[in-house]
Amino acid sequence: MNQTELKQCATGLSSSHLVELQNHRLHRDIVNDFLALQQGAKQAGIDLTIASSFRDFYRQSAIWNAKFQGLRPVYTLEQKAVDLKSLSDTEKCHAIMLYSALPGASRHHFGTDLDIYDTRPIDDDYQLQLTPDEYSPTGPFAKLATWLDDNLEKYGFYRPYQEYKGGVAPEPWHISHIGAAAKMMQYLSVATLQQCIEQSELSGKQAILAELNTLYERYVLNVNKP
Repeated sequence: MNQTELKQCATGLSSSHLVELQNHRLHRDIVNDFLALQQGAKQAGIDLTIASSFRDFYRQSAIWNAKFQGLRPVYTLEQKAVDLKSLSDTEKCHAIMLYSALPGASRHHFGTDLDIYDTRPIDDDYQLQLTPDEYSPTGPFAKLATWLDDNLEKYGFYRPYQEYKGGVAPEPWHISHIGAAAKMMQYLSVATLQQCIEQSELSGKQAILAELNTLYERYVLNVNKP
């Protein structure tokens, strides 16, 4: 792929880097490592399952616009609903990005990042929430969370949102392929992201562009390291 196409892949505007696996789309370079991770978990009595993988720019935009317009709730770290009407457009951007990535800057665009859970301790009627409580010592996915702590990097993955660093909230369910994600990040510069957003129909676009350098530093670069 040329530079232009790689930038489109990094910002969710192309899916040419993906392959199908278990009803999800993943970066072609992570498939073998993911299957090995899944098999390792199975041997430990865990049915490691993908909840979410690739999400394109337009799907992320729909999530963003719904939250910005108050059609979907936005939460604080303490899981309290935010009163968006009291916030400026810039403040709305920061509130949303605690849990939802800026379109064009989501690691889910890469195909290297997955949200995962364990189907073994739950039944078919269980409504998956992907909340920290589910992965806490008393949650249904406690065994998975502990196993990941001990084994994730052996298979080439890590948690970019393991701890709160002032940007994105902790996401114990979110794993990232160390090598492939690093390669994709090389094509997600501020300039590339700016061009992507300028051509979009995002709610709050002017505020996003005015604050873009800060948003990029705080929420895109400011993640846990492998």
